[in-house]
Amino acid sequence: MILVKGMLACVLILLGTEVQAELQIEINQGVENPTPVAIVPFSWQGVGSAPDDVAQIIDSDLARSGQFAPVSRRDMLSFPNRESEMYFRDWRAISAEYVLIGRVSVGSQARIDFQLFDTNRQVAVDQGTITGPEGELRMLAHRVSDAVYETLTGISGAFATRILYVSVTRNPSGKDFYRLTLADSDGRRPIVLLESRDPILSPAWSPDGQEVAYVSFETSRPAIYRQNLRTGQREQLTNFQGLNNSPAWSPDGNSMALVLSKDGNPDIYLLNLKSRALTRLTRHFAIDTEPTWMPDGKSLLFTSDRGGRPQIYRYDLRTQKIKRVTFEGLFNARARVAQDGRNVALVHQREGRYHIAVFDLVTDRLTVLTETSLDESPSIAPNGSIVLYATKRGEDSILGAVAVDGGVRFSLPSREGSVQEPAWSPYVTP
Repeated sequence: MILVKGMLACVLILLGTEVQAELQIEINQGVENPTPVAIVPFSWQGVGSAPDDVAQIIDSDLARSGQFAPVSRRDMLSFPNRESEMYFRDWRAISAEYVLIGRVSVGSQARIDFQLFDTNRQVAVDQGTITGPEGELRMLAHRVSDAVYETLTGISGAFATRILYVSVTRNPSGKDFYRLTLADSDGRRPIVLLESRDPILSPAWSPDGQEVAYVSFETSRPAIYRQNLRTGQREQLTNFQGLNNSPAWSPDGNSMALVLSKDGNPDIYLLNLKSRALTRLTRHFAIDTEPTWMPDGKSLLFTSDRGGRPQIYRYDLRTQKIKRVTFEGLFNARARVAQDGRNVALVHQREGRYHIAVFDLVTDRLTVLTETSLDESPSIAPNGSIVLYATKRGEDSILGAVAVDGGVRFSLPSREGSVQEPAWSPYVTP
């Protein structure tokens, strides 16, 4: 049984309802001496009560980053909403280094005005206005979080992004039920894009964030589909004999790398999404799989056991030359490249355990980030700061997250069933 949700514009109306159990946020580790910041409750100018607590959303975002220690509202001595109401001594008295104030109003659109203050220098270090549909107030709040995060760290925020993942629940008869789910980066507002009694694998985002691709077994064998998030339109791209797996959109959105075994062993192919022309890139008796694009679109990384063990290789589209990339350890697979084109998240085996690691393409240095033993499916945030991955907790799969420097860790378990195969969205223009 397959159920595809309709137009995203229609589904967005349901964002406030619990389509399925949301992911939870559990902060496991932050940086030493996180920066104290006070997020003052934002004033509301609209009919009735505010549909969302904007300040609390921002508070949770900054806390989840592990780099900030939000001040409890119980400790606040005042609740200013405008600069004229700011008394810096109140905030220095509770050791808040920064204070964020703001106002939420609703007219033809929702509007958030905010100001961020440095309490020691007694000056505003950032201010701005965010506007958008009233039904997207949570996402507007995440955009404020992004602005604050970038001002205080110098790194672009990634709170106003979304994630894909596959949730798996088991019914009383022992059969698994799969859901391809779209959610905000904090796991809230889940939307089920696809439901099936058959496995769903390898979700991937288009570079503009408007479409997703994935592998579904609904025809009794794996096939690759693409789905438009705005219209709900769904198209089957492949249904060859054998494997149809690992779709990966090119940076320009015009083609897709994928894995097919229709000609024998699994190899990497390139599908032109306009002409539907198919080009075979690799030809080897070994298994070539899990392609991922370099940000410049000139080459691909992929996993191959052509050297005897799974390792990461690089395919140059111009020269058609293949070069081995990883050499440390007996197993390196499922590479995902950060937008800087330098850091690569991958699965690395050490002493029989599978960990998430980051490989630096410039220095050839590999750094293991996780301590759990069955980690898989890494995906990097568009700002390159966090790696999201699947791991095990008891019998269930959960999502874990770790900073590329290992300093911040949090997890996103589901309140119901298991979650796996995460994919972090690119930045999407509002």
